[in-house]
Amino acid sequence: MNTPPIVSPQEWDAARENLLVKEKELTRARDALAAERRRMPRMAVEKDYRFEGPDGPASLLDLFEGRRQLIVYRYFFEPGVAGWPDSGCRGCSMMADQVAHVAHLNSRDTTLAYVSRAPQADIERWKARMGWEIPWYTLTDDFDADFGVDEWHGTNAFYRDEDGIFRTYFVDKRGDEALGSAWAYLDITALGRQEEWEDSPEGYPQTPTYAWWNLHDEYDEATIFKAALSDAAASQRGTRSRPS
Repeated sequence: MNTPPIVSPQEWDAARENLLVKEKELTRARDALAAERRRMPRMAVEKDYRFEGPDGPASLLDLFEGRRQLIVYRYFFEPGVAGWPDSGCRGCSMMADQVAHVAHLNSRDTTLAYVSRAPQADIERWKARMGWEIPWYTLTDDFDADFGVDEWHGTNAFYRDEDGIFRTYFVDKRGDEALGSAWAYLDITALGRQEEWEDSPEGYPQTPTYAWWNLHDEYDEATIFKAALSDAAASQRGTRSRPS
């Protein structure tokens, strides 16, 4: 291995500061890209897609679980996948292992769900073995073909309001590899992180930075956005400092 040189602490600090400049530029560019995503046009979902869930038949609307936003990841666990029925796709499994606790997404009015063609009994067995708690549904129609995930994994984002359900974003291939944290998922949604510092269209929901963060088992009514501003949530947050 042709390794870098060994330097003094002062030289190391200088090299780190030089790199930090570029890292900050990348962070700002990533924020700007997320702001552009929030301004993408939306595609109306006009088909009545059907799934099977742990509680029986479900529609695409049901996958939202009452929230405004839905993120759907296509996981390959089904006949024809290597290792079936004892194992799912290795890459998809690495993705699932990196998913943060979904309560943090839920508190931003966002649901994460997985879909596969495996029967529910196999999905529940596989989830139990791997220790995953992500909501997971069985595909029963051409949802995967219509949304670009019939031959390869991918992540679709949807938004719903009184006018219907809309596809707002899609990412696959290496674009998926950064996903897993609540931040990365929220950055691909139509509403973003919903914090005051973000560059979002006028009228988008936003709360103070840090104010909504909580322990995953102490969110108050996590499906309701305004809970982030409630007195109960404020008491749970304690007196940690706020950014200026």
